[in-house]
Amino acid sequence: MGKRLTIEALSPVNGGGEYPAKGVVGEHLPLSAVIWREGHDALAAHVTFTGPLGPDTERREVTVPLALTDPGEDRWEATVVPDRPGLWTFRVTAWSAPWETWRHGLRAKLDDGRPADRLTNELESGARLLERMAEGVRTPERAGILLRAARALRETALPLADRVAPALSPEVTELSRLHPVRDLETRGDAYPIWVDRPRALTGAWYEFFPRSTGGRDAAGRPVHGTFATAAADLPRIAGMGFDVVYLPPIHPIGEIHRKGANNALTAGPDDVGSPWAVGSADGGHDAVHPALGTLEDFDAFVDTARGLGLEVALDLALQCAPDHPWVHEHPEWFTHRPDGSIAYAENPPKRYQDIYPLDFDTDPAGLGAEVLRIVRFWADHGVRVFRVDNPHTKPAAFWHWLLWRVKSTHPDVLFLAEAFTRPAVLKGLARLGFTQSYTYFTWRTGRDELAAYARELADSADFLRPNLFVNTPDILHAGLHHAGPAMFAIRAALAATMSPTWGVYSGFELFENEPLRPGSEEYLDSEKYELRPRDHAAALASGRSLAPWITRLNEIRRARPALRQQRHLVVHPCDHDEVLAYTKTDPATGERTLCVITLDPAAPVDVTVALSPESTGRTTGAPFTAHDDITGEDVTLSAATRLRIDPRTAVARVISWGAR
Repeated sequence: MGKRLTIEALSPVNGGGEYPAKGVVGEHLPLSAVIWREGHDALAAHVTFTGPLGPDTERREVTVPLALTDPGEDRWEATVVPDRPGLWTFRVTAWSAPWETWRHGLRAKLDDGRPADRLTNELESGARLLERMAEGVRTPERAGILLRAARALRETALPLADRVAPALSPEVTELSRLHPVRDLETRGDAYPIWVDRPRALTGAWYEFFPRSTGGRDAAGRPVHGTFATAAADLPRIAGMGFDVVYLPPIHPIGEIHRKGANNALTAGPDDVGSPWAVGSADGGHDAVHPALGTLEDFDAFVDTARGLGLEVALDLALQCAPDHPWVHEHPEWFTHRPDGSIAYAENPPKRYQDIYPLDFDTDPAGLGAEVLRIVRFWADHGVRVFRVDNPHTKPAAFWHWLLWRVKSTHPDVLFLAEAFTRPAVLKGLARLGFTQSYTYFTWRTGRDELAAYARELADSADFLRPNLFVNTPDILHAGLHHAGPAMFAIRAALAATMSPTWGVYSGFELFENEPLRPGSEEYLDSEKYELRPRDHAAALASGRSLAPWITRLNEIRRARPALRQQRHLVVHPCDHDEVLAYTKTDPATGERTLCVITLDPAAPVDVTVALSPESTGRTTGAPFTAHDDITGEDVTLSAATRLRIDPRTAVARVISWGAR
């Protein structure tokens, strides 16, 4: 005969337990399970949360009671807070709780007015349970409380109320919680949770090309930047409140089939080529472009960033230019066409003659070992974050092997998947171990689709962490082509508040919005193929910069822990089709932040937002005072809160309040 108690529908469980679920140090992780048995006897359960070995070589283990939060669905829940990175496991143990069953039944019979002579068996059963409970108590004083309660239940000379009072006392109730009597104890399976450092969940990313930081010469021509000129730009980036600076590939760029400006097939003598065409006679994925400097210069750049509170994210682009050293040293790592030539990359109608994809089937062990070496090489040079280019074009099994092999020696390394692909593939890569994922946020523009996507991302927190980039070198959404600065501010407000991690590609703060052609998502004069020096100081001085708004958003994110959470998001009904409203909650403090964002960059809106007591953390819908982090003023919130948003001054209201 099988187990009498059933433990099922556990969460968080990723891929049936094949892959670890996700958490970060200090995060309040909700754990849940459906637990049931036949009949109506009371049940109890706890979860054992076991962590990795710490510096003291001891394994962290905590046991947390599960609470029955949904009796109709037999759903039990608990919250755990990991305090160190690494691989944790959780295991649910459930049991039949005879003392709770007895106490509930006795109270019901007492309320029914049953006399003592009709409760003889119940009272004796209670006494025996108290004696069983006392056997598990080591402290004589506490055991004595239980044994005296058992004797009272057997004292037939006492009035019934006096016989049962000790057994139903708060002292015995507390002891029954600490030393429960367990019948039919059942242990569930153990499931893994990989706990990262907090940057895996929360951060603000800024992408820029070091080669575009050289300014212009006396004739106005762009000058190729270096790691030194890029380092000089870091205080500006840190000043806007960013946490991570992401660099496109910094390696030598191929000469063969180099692309010219605007992806022209023929490059001129001064064309710098695409950084994603990795490799030349100057080296491959473990080298730096000579025009940027030396490896020592890169180390100095990383040190400067670290001194400003910035991490450096490096692009991991597993592809090669035709003159990459691998093409000659390892021709078996590439796909050969019938005529013997190597196939270049294509995504019809796009063709990338300057890039050779890698073939992971001909020598998976050799190629995998080399990629692992490269990742560890850059990790040894201070890189702890990698943005992975097009991971959906490489085998999932390869990524699973690589990611967990890296984590085995560098558990603090994070990987962002640039997988703008089908949902199953995007989510599949997240499940198998990518730390973060690019998302479909760029293409979500209407209120209803944004609301649905916000809920989807919150519900996916166990395995997928979003990084909401407002733009990339490849993606200039049509919604930014003609809408003007207010739409840039709207997209920044949405990304910065909807997700705990968001990103900006340089030029966004300058409202760069000219497409290669009408309707295209490619930039005209794309920085992928040419130098794009920018005068951020002049733009800021003239008022043609979004930097102050971005800075304010990042300041608010740092001040409001609710905005650094992914799981706890509630979308609110409102009476305007061009307004999105949602609340995020910090489970540690109970603080909440209400974000009300217009989607109309032109016209002021008046909107009524419906706030339930549950979403505000109040017991009633009575009005209360909160703080608007945008205007700096206090506002009154109620069940039907009326707000005005004028995009000429600010496109959003961000309103916060603490737990009552």
